[in-house]
Amino acid sequence: MEKALQDLIPDNNCWGCGPNHPRGLRIKSHVEGGETVCRFQPSPDHMAGPTHVVYGGIIAAVIDCHSVITAIADLYRAAGRAVGTGAPLWAVTASLKIDYLAPVPIDRPFEVRARIREARGRKRVIECSLRSGGRECARAEVVAVEVPAAWTTAPA
Repeated sequence: MEKALQDLIPDNNCWGCGPNHPRGLRIKSHVEGGETVCRFQPSPDHMAGPTHVVYGGIIAAVIDCHSVITAIADLYRAAGRAVGTGAPLWAVTASLKIDYLAPVPIDRPFEVRARIREARGRKRVIECSLRSGGRECARAEVVAVEVPAAWTTAPA
């Protein structure tokens, strides 16, 4: 399998998807046709009040990170570059709307599929669906916006 999109981005320390974060979720997203796909196995620590379902905040984090890396990959595509090459391209979440449709079981992996619905300038609108055991459990729309390279460097 090809490297995950997150692993192609230099200095990716994101809690949700960064391979450099020592305690993060470390989600992995891959391109499959015209979509990006993330398969994620929740841990027992990701429980909601009922211990057999995933906490909604974890679901939101996975959807958010998967959608933003989808936007970043599309920014690279629009620039005619392979992901992670040349000067870094970054995007941030401008809006995150999730409809929780059904509980997500904690004892099995779930899958998030995303696609770019709109690309205009620095803005990307991403549609997402989270499925577990063949059932759609969440649907989301994420707006991600490209940020200047200066935002990606911590102040001295």
